[in-house]
Amino acid sequence: MNGVPVRRPAVAGIFYPDDPDQLRGDVERYIAAGGHVAGSLRGVIVPHAGYRYSGSVAGEAYARVAVAERDWRRVVIAGPTHFVPLHGIAVPSVDAFATPLGDVALDRGALDALTSHRHIVIDDHAHLREHSLEVQLPFLLETVGPVPVVPLGVGAAAPDVVADVLDELWDDDTLVVISTDLSHYLPYELARERDQRTSAAIAAFDTDAIAPHDACGAYVLRGFLDLARRREMSVREVALRSSGDAGGSRDSVVGYGAFVVA
Repeated sequence: MNGVPVRRPAVAGIFYPDDPDQLRGDVERYIAAGGHVAGSLRGVIVPHAGYRYSGSVAGEAYARVAVAERDWRRVVIAGPTHFVPLHGIAVPSVDAFATPLGDVALDRGALDALTSHRHIVIDDHAHLREHSLEVQLPFLLETVGPVPVVPLGVGAAAPDVVADVLDELWDDDTLVVISTDLSHYLPYELARERDQRTSAAIAAFDTDAIAPHDACGAYVLRGFLDLARRREMSVREVALRSSGDAGGSRDSVVGYGAFVVA
């Protein structure tokens, strides 16, 4: 993709290895550890922390993507914007996102069509440092291949706004990936209890029970669940752990969950 605007990785070498061989090996290991549980699948909810802490949890969901036996035409990745205050949804103007495993093309036709939506802005700054979408790309390259991606950075947006945008994109050939971590900086046992409540709320489509202190991607998660409920889908937890389970301090942990949507 020489000569076209490309977003460079912001957290390669920090959240995940910047060496292609090491990165590919790590991702393959996380996916293999998730097993080979086949079944219908339309989307996943996955964490976005450094792979050392959340990679094994994400691998539980991506393992199911890998064996879903679907030829996805594209992937929509939606996650929170951590560094840029935003009301609505930000899309980038570039043609590709670079990764150590190669460039990932964006579905520019879909992105350009979305700009007519009054809640969507073109904002490369919102994507420049954002890791919530970037960390999903190596997993996607290893499971679905180099299919075009629609990256959505979601700020403070009402559930119906997020649901309407996803509804325009989510067809039978599109995998939807929702990127969110769960509780932040609670002691281990308190975090485990809160994350269990949040997991139950996700499975029950109880969007009112999911607040920003329950999930950093609460805004995108609530909109996604609203749409999945309208489409009469099901959501199933496949992993629920925290940084305290991955060798981090248990005095203050971040929660991670992986869910499959069918």
